[in-house]
Amino acid sequence: MSSEEDKNPEFLEGEDAEFEPDAPEGDEAAEGDGVSSNFRVMEDDPYERAQKEGGEEAEFDLEAQIREFRNQIEEDPDNCIHHYNLAEALEEVGDHKEARTEYELALQLDKTLDFHSIIHFGLANMQFQMLLSGIQSVVVKSSVGLHSAHKPGDSITAVNDDDYREPIENFEKALEFLPQLKADEELVDYISKEAPGQLANLYYKWASDLIDKSRQIVHYGGEVEDVQHAIKLLKKSMEIDPNHAQAKMMITYGKKMLAEGWKAYDEYGFEAKDIPGQG
Repeated sequence: MSSEEDKNPEFLEGEDAEFEPDAPEGDEAAEGDGVSSNFRVMEDDPYERAQKEGGEEAEFDLEAQIREFRNQIEEDPDNCIHHYNLAEALEEVGDHKEARTEYELALQLDKTLDFHSIIHFGLANMQFQMLLSGIQSVVVKSSVGLHSAHKPGDSITAVNDDDYREPIENFEKALEFLPQLKADEELVDYISKEAPGQLANLYYKWASDLIDKSRQIVHYGGEVEDVQHAIKLLKKSMEIDPNHAQAKMMITYGKKMLAEGWKAYDEYGFEAKDIPGQG
């Protein structure tokens, strides 16, 4: 999306789904009950992005939006769009716990499934960003790519499979309900292209974290199984996106680890264990 018009089209159809491209300033901030712009490409920290774009005024506008969306929910508590908008605004200020609650409420209230696709897509995006930021998981933010060079102090203590499965399932549901989405063709097209790419990246992230874990934990005993699992996940990534160069490279790297063996390190960066190769 290159132009402002591309970034802020009026995507959703219907009176109750009017899209508000830019929240006005002052008392009029965030008026309207439309689904907002969660589909746009997000940086690792949405709150930082808002600050960069508008400084203190942006922070005020976000809080004004949250108050407005809460007021709309009080007036019309069964409107799934109000809960979706509140979830997105809460996500922007870093309140991921309540944002998740509101996304899930929006799904429960969307009885006709008209907006299930965009709600699942928004929830999945938040969960993926939490993974990348190290919020949802104990995996360090810089874990992707550490297979090329161990960094003292960046040890991964656990990889919780549910942290990856949940956003994967939500991206899959975003695609499953896409034919029913009551929205402009441009949003439908965006989700149809973006969700598969995010799925491929999630499988890559999961595999990368497993491989990093196998090199940075001392004497836990599951190193070989983690690398084998990682290769299976990387193959799923390649099935979705045959041009995923990083996944392709890491498959080669993982197979080499299994064949030749590798070393695990302690939290200080010292070699602590040799994992023998399988030939």
